[in-house]
Amino acid sequence: MVDLLIAARNLARNRRRALVALLTVAVAATSLILADGFIQWVFWGMREATIQSQLGHIQVMRPGYLSAGAADPYAYLLPENLPQRGEIESTPGVKLVAPRLSVTGLISHGETTVAFVADGVDPQKQKEAELSKALRIAEGRNLAAASAKEVVLGRGLARNLDVHPGATVALLATTPGGGVNAVEVEVAGIFVSTNQAYDDSALHLPINLAQSLLRVNGAHVWLVLLDDTERTDDYLAQFRTRFPAPENKLEFVPWYQQADFYNKTVALFSQQMNVLRLIIGCIIVLSISNMLVMNVLERTGEIGTLLAIGFKRTKILYLFAIEGLVLGLAGASLGLAIGYGLAELISAIGIPMPPPPGMEEGYTGQIRVTSSVLMNAFLIAFVTPVLAGLYPAWKASRLPIIDALRHNI
Repeated sequence: MVDLLIAARNLARNRRRALVALLTVAVAATSLILADGFIQWVFWGMREATIQSQLGHIQVMRPGYLSAGAADPYAYLLPENLPQRGEIESTPGVKLVAPRLSVTGLISHGETTVAFVADGVDPQKQKEAELSKALRIAEGRNLAAASAKEVVLGRGLARNLDVHPGATVALLATTPGGGVNAVEVEVAGIFVSTNQAYDDSALHLPINLAQSLLRVNGAHVWLVLLDDTERTDDYLAQFRTRFPAPENKLEFVPWYQQADFYNKTVALFSQQMNVLRLIIGCIIVLSISNMLVMNVLERTGEIGTLLAIGFKRTKILYLFAIEGLVLGLAGASLGLAIGYGLAELISAIGIPMPPPPGMEEGYTGQIRVTSSVLMNAFLIAFVTPVLAGLYPAWKASRLPIIDALRHNI
């Protein structure tokens, strides 16, 4: 504590210079919190949108469906009466288990016919609401009942067909036996997702209607929605243990295994954030080392006196190095307080963002401050001044005693 107090008093000799160095570290820490927090919010938003609109936390399917299901999807259907579905849904921490039946075919309105990809969904109010949080109904309403002959279209698909809620369209699909089946349905609503390409060709319809159109029973996958995304791997291991694949003929696939766009986006933005951390670290090192070198030059006579009365060079090195530690500790702490406060304020106001590639609508961004964001910012703001102080401290400890004492004359 005595050494820390001495280091603080030495830094306070030139208060303007010390204040500039302190603010440099604090601003750097604040910038890291805001930048990293925004990137983490983007990751979180993409993750939750992917889970809640397409994949769920865990997908349950027949083994081999992902590799061979595209060629023969009807050979991998899950029967409706499998008891494992109820056992999974009754597991503590599981919100719901919802079936999904994939349908492809043609949709027609008037003289216009285009291809579509569809998901047969369970239109129960709770299940559909939980799994459609990332889908915004832009016009009309969502699906209402399992027995209703109605669909909700992506906005791009509705625009291509020139239809609005209340219009009647025809769905045409190929059955497993090679026949063709068609059904007329009403457009209940039009949705917008986070993926414009998906909106251009996608629609949702009740799973009962999808089964009738394809003349099949069951579903391709069950989407398992959990209370906590962070525990996906825990539940995945639990389900694989309770329902081994050879015996139950079930395969459990986590959401991130199929979220290719999300995984690549995280890898890209993480590399960019590492570059930003490196740049800010270099700025801190250059600023603090310049300040501490000036301190060494101004106190050359004192260093000579200390060496002359018997102080070891290692002690001199330690005294100057601890000044960098004090700057880092004070600046990092101040930066964390300012950064956290600004992050909360900015999140409360919101950050208006333009539509990103692949989307038609903008969004309101926020700053997501997590323990890892705060820890990374603190470590960089604390460690870099300590490293910056090593060279001036070494330079001070290597001064020749005679040359240093001449500065007192």
